[in-house]
Amino acid sequence: MATTLATLSTVVGLGSSSLSCPSPISSPRRVPLISGFVKSAVTARNPLRQTGANGGKFMCFERDWLRTDLNVIGFGLIGWLAPSSIPAINGKSLTGLFFESIGTELAHFPTPPPLTSQFWLWLITWHLGLFLCLTFGQIGFKGRTEDYFN
Repeated sequence: MATTLATLSTVVGLGSSSLSCPSPISSPRRVPLISGFVKSAVTARNPLRQTGANGGKFMCFERDWLRTDLNVIGFGLIGWLAPSSIPAINGKSLTGLFFESIGTELAHFPTPPPLTSQFWLWLITWHLGLFLCLTFGQIGFKGRTEDYFN
């Protein structure tokens, strides 16, 4: 039988603090936080009340923070498929071995592949290479278009 303990947590620090508000969540007034580490009083602000700065909208990231560029994805995929399709492993390519192992494992579909199957080696190797090509492609393409390397 497991028991759960719930306790009130207190903040212990050096210096004094003035947190005398009975309920900081229900109180609309600002609570000053004063500590021995901070030279001036810091006011706790509610970020939900600061809507005026962004015209009433809540913005956490840039609009296009992921900066998805189909050129990077396309060139990264081609940049990985081309070298991984070279028959360098006993006359077979990494892509061919990976797709062949998918077909072999799908032949006995309801049962998963065993841990000793070559499928896992080809899966991890192929996807690691793809991830590296896409990552370095993103760094190189965006670095060149935004003049990081000058």
